[in-house]
Amino acid sequence: MSTATRVGAVIITMGNRPDELRALLDSVAKQDGDRVEVVVVGNGSPVPDVPAGVRTVELPENLGIPGGRNVGIEAFGPGGTDVDVLLFLDDDGLLAHHDTAELCRRAFADDPELGIISFRIADPDTGETQRRHVPRLRASDPMRSSRVTTFLGGANAVRTKVLAEVGGLPDAFFYAHEETDLAWRALDAGWMIDYRSDMVLYHPTTAPSRHAVYHRMVARNRVWLARRNLPAPLVPVYLGVWMLLTLLRRPSRAALRAWFGGFGEGWRSPCGPRRPMRWRTVWRLTRLGRPPVI
Repeated sequence: MSTATRVGAVIITMGNRPDELRALLDSVAKQDGDRVEVVVVGNGSPVPDVPAGVRTVELPENLGIPGGRNVGIEAFGPGGTDVDVLLFLDDDGLLAHHDTAELCRRAFADDPELGIISFRIADPDTGETQRRHVPRLRASDPMRSSRVTTFLGGANAVRTKVLAEVGGLPDAFFYAHEETDLAWRALDAGWMIDYRSDMVLYHPTTAPSRHAVYHRMVARNRVWLARRNLPAPLVPVYLGVWMLLTLLRRPSRAALRAWFGGFGEGWRSPCGPRRPMRWRTVWRLTRLGRPPVI
């Protein structure tokens, strides 16, 4: 991979943030180096007006975040193979700097094992990064770049060889934990993931619980994630730890009821193919600072 690395970008939208989408597209167009090709996917809605040269796909129904992004991947050929790297960007985000695409090209060229880069998300007004947006347990210093075990879904870059090797995002998840599912499969295949504090996406500070389905899907998908990817002895440990953490956070009665409903749904419903990671991947995750029990 060289400076001629082909870079694309996938953006999904519900069509309800046209001004923010246009600002994001402008920030992508201003990237240094070769042009970044862009596909905007209308996830069950029409796509607002976009600049010339931006491709669009309008889906008749909302396929959820992973489903919509997978459609965007395929718009770049089977598995995204028309390009070497794909950026996945939230439609209300904004690339803070003009050199992000070039930094991605350089990072992937310099490190053949690097499969995924997680950008730093910062509030556009304060510049602050929420702790939950630093994808590691030791998250107190968002300015420290490091190897990590997962990534942020709406602010990242993925080498398309990873998608060709391990597949895309899990459609059925719809919302929550789909990034970790892909991250674990990539790590099990030998790829690495970096968190880069110098690659910044501006995004307004929000709470994930603003989504009505948050508590149910977080719990359901957590169970699916474990059932799909963890060695059998670790499944009850991982889910037990997360149940305890949920209770310690003292959610409201309604939130807790939704969480336990989703937890039960995760056990009752099909989760897709089970491909447990190897124990050496468990050890790799542990060495990277996040054993797959938390």
